[in-house]
Amino acid sequence: MHIVLVGPEIPHNTGNIARTCALTRTKLHLVKPLGFSLEDRYLKRAGLDYWDLVDIKVWDDFFQFLDTVKAGNLYLATTKAGRYYHQINYKADDVIVFGCETRGLPASILELFPDHQIRVPMLDIGRSLNLANSAAIILYEALRQLQYIGLK
Repeated sequence: MHIVLVGPEIPHNTGNIARTCALTRTKLHLVKPLGFSLEDRYLKRAGLDYWDLVDIKVWDDFFQFLDTVKAGNLYLATTKAGRYYHQINYKADDVIVFGCETRGLPASILELFPDHQIRVPMLDIGRSLNLANSAAIILYEALRQLQYIGLK
């Protein structure tokens, strides 16, 4: 599996996602601009001592990622989607894309994949779930469907 964070802003969210990726052998892709330095102490602390175990790549923009990484299906996590994350039949090399914490994914990216947008169900009372929580929820559904292959 692949997790892509487009323009993440909060270091401890990215650190938590990195830790989840390390513990599930999920590749983590960070798309610039980043709202923090990769040397940020909050980022490092949230990822604990898992940084050496994370397969992580930083991209200059989303299109560089698309042009370079040859993976499975691409799914965009957005509160604007009509389909829920658990209605997808995930494959081992699929890609789940998340936007930044304050704005989500830009319309320019969402428009490219109108039939590949997914959401986590929640009340519409303002903000959405935390980015790290959403990533974990969707990733673990994909891993469940794949019968947690390679995990104990």
